[in-house]
Amino acid sequence: MNPSPASVPTRREWLRAGGLGALGLGLPSLLRAEPGRGQVKGSSFGRAKSCVLLFLSGGPPQHDTFDPKPDAPAEIRGTIGTIPTSVPGLHVSELLPLTAKQMHRVALIRSMTTDIHSHSTSGAFMLSGYLPPSKAENVPPSAQDWPSLAATVGALNPNPDSPLSSVILPGLIYNNGNIHWPCQTAGFMGPTWQPQVLKCDPAAEKVSIEGLDFAEGMSLSRLHDRMGLRDTIERQRQSLEGSPAAAEFDLMHQRAYDLLHSEASRDALDLGRELAATRDRYGRNSFGQSVLMARRLVEAGVRLVQVNWSRDGDESSGSPMWDTHQNNAKNLRERLCPRFDQAFDALLSDLTASGLLEETLVVVMGEFGRTPKINKAGGRDHWGSVFSVALAGAGLEGQVIGASDEIGAFPDERPVRPPDLAATILHLLGIDPRREFLDPIQRPRLVTDGGVPLREIVEA
Repeated sequence: MNPSPASVPTRREWLRAGGLGALGLGLPSLLRAEPGRGQVKGSSFGRAKSCVLLFLSGGPPQHDTFDPKPDAPAEIRGTIGTIPTSVPGLHVSELLPLTAKQMHRVALIRSMTTDIHSHSTSGAFMLSGYLPPSKAENVPPSAQDWPSLAATVGALNPNPDSPLSSVILPGLIYNNGNIHWPCQTAGFMGPTWQPQVLKCDPAAEKVSIEGLDFAEGMSLSRLHDRMGLRDTIERQRQSLEGSPAAAEFDLMHQRAYDLLHSEASRDALDLGRELAATRDRYGRNSFGQSVLMARRLVEAGVRLVQVNWSRDGDESSGSPMWDTHQNNAKNLRERLCPRFDQAFDALLSDLTASGLLEETLVVVMGEFGRTPKINKAGGRDHWGSVFSVALAGAGLEGQVIGASDEIGAFPDERPVRPPDLAATILHLLGIDPRREFLDPIQRPRLVTDGGVPLREIVEA
């Protein structure tokens, strides 16, 4: 008999038990991943050991970032000008001056398309590479969701030196009403594939990660010696047998115990080890400090770190994050573009200086773009027909892939869809896009939905 809801400890209660949290874990034995057949790998296969995925939640406007249309009518081009970049003939928004100097390291896709205009389902498509069954807005997550790229990379290419393989920070993405998007976590593959979500405020002077702070009076040595705690948790776990929560809680216990005994992993999460000037250089805001933490996690061997642009508590304007239905130009000038520009430049500069950029893939994307025409409120609305994605590192050099039409409304050349982007990312990380794995009921599944790596990138 399953326990009653009242008898099942909440996730927060489990995380608080002795300062335990949920981190790391490899594949279970039933997931006998098999290589694909017929995939031409080439020298670019596995060129990246890690990936930093910068997800600009809300949908950044292509016209005002990476795909300006200076010759379009005023209601299309807006009031934001353009500047040249380090790639001759390539211009980007004037609001990205630091990024412009890095474009010789960036492969820029200007013809990305989902044909979905809803945050959650276009986002699910981009984050997993699998077309969701619905294109509606506010589709909640389901146990049948396809695993996210973070889940797939962490499970199929785990970090052998740490309990951390894939990480999402500073929290999951959700629509107004706290409705989380689908395809952000492990979906039908269950908790063993779950990427670690580090819920925190990285901009705080001392970063506190939910579930990983010791309770008052607790220390690592006391936790190690307190075998009674483990016995208690084991008894609680046994009481949950038959419940879907049982396996997850058991994994949470082991993962947290492993992390708290992994000095390198703990150090990577401690931004206090960075100079104040370095923290300033990334930007003293949630996104900037999350990107800095992502760099530290990559240095510690984490395979994929997904940084989500957080709301920062800013929902008063009706346009949280990059969802600029109102005052698009003002929000971009004062808040959005400066924060992204600063953090992206700092990340690429630091990875270049340390020599890690050659083996680290950095991906910049959102769930969709924005409408070509500026609306009556001075904003741009949802637009999944065409938008831009930027990839840097992993040996990539400055180039433009595809093109939008003259007003940035639809792909004009080389349309790119999420399965192909996913296949490209997996290829560069050394995971064959035609690789099969066995799902929990032993059905063979392909890691991509028929995606083919972009030849312009993998053959470069």
